[in-house]
Amino acid sequence: MSDYSIWICEYAYVSNYHKSGIVYGAHNQGYQKLPYCYALIKGNNHIAMVDVGYNHKAYGETLADRFGVENWHSPRDVLAKCGVRPEDVDTVFVTHCHFDHFGNVDDFPNATFYVQEREVAKWVWVMSLPERMRWMMTAMDPDDIVKAVNLAKDGRLVTVDGAMEDVLPNIDLHPAFDTHTFGSMYVNVRNDAQPASDDSWVLAGDLIYSYENIEGDGSAVSLDKIYVPVGLATGSQTNLVLVTEEMMKRVAYDKRRIIPVHEERLKDEFPSHIGEDGLRVTEICLADGESSRVSA
Repeated sequence: MSDYSIWICEYAYVSNYHKSGIVYGAHNQGYQKLPYCYALIKGNNHIAMVDVGYNHKAYGETLADRFGVENWHSPRDVLAKCGVRPEDVDTVFVTHCHFDHFGNVDDFPNATFYVQEREVAKWVWVMSLPERMRWMMTAMDPDDIVKAVNLAKDGRLVTVDGAMEDVLPNIDLHPAFDTHTFGSMYVNVRNDAQPASDDSWVLAGDLIYSYENIEGDGSAVSLDKIYVPVGLATGSQTNLVLVTEEMMKRVAYDKRRIIPVHEERLKDEFPSHIGEDGLRVTEICLADGESSRVSA
């Protein structure tokens, strides 16, 4: 029995991203593709997303150009591959407020957004610091925090303080404070509806970019089969290692059940389809009775 379908939907990508940004300490090891994706969850009479991407205009476009983002497509075009419209989405879980995860709020007019209270509050604090300290604003669009305030004004923002179980049936939120960002969190889908699930999936946000963060790459800086944190952290790499262990416990140490949305090799682990637009849909699991969106 599976209650939810999960798809990872690519909406843009960076063709040549510094590997040292993906794997801590991987200096002078070249570049690799970094897909920009969000997760779509469908089941139990809900359509939810984990993050919403960014809108390729205004300062979002400026940041995208700075990072070398290519081939951006709107949620309307991307979600259509899974038979969903942005208006159909009722719930959004925001893993963190970097522009490529939280910038496209406006395209989801009927969704309630869940984000850690600490994530919003600490970005306001950073924005108040002197200009010389603005390194911490890497990948941040200040207007996105204003969007969060407007969501609150409209009654569509829920600020979470720590863990929150059964936000939707059998979907839990778990904090990862002072890791990739101040108030990052991950999403745990217990797809068999059991408290101690044997069908558990973790949607990791940017707590993990790549499978190499889970098992190393065999290089001199990362012995094989050890956790190597992501390269970008406003918190600490120690906290990233600790939360990786926490996530792995939730999936009984089955690496395949932790889903890093920036991982190009998802297509090698799960059924996937690359459309004429050059963007990939990866099918993580299907709810009972749900039709595949990637099969011919």
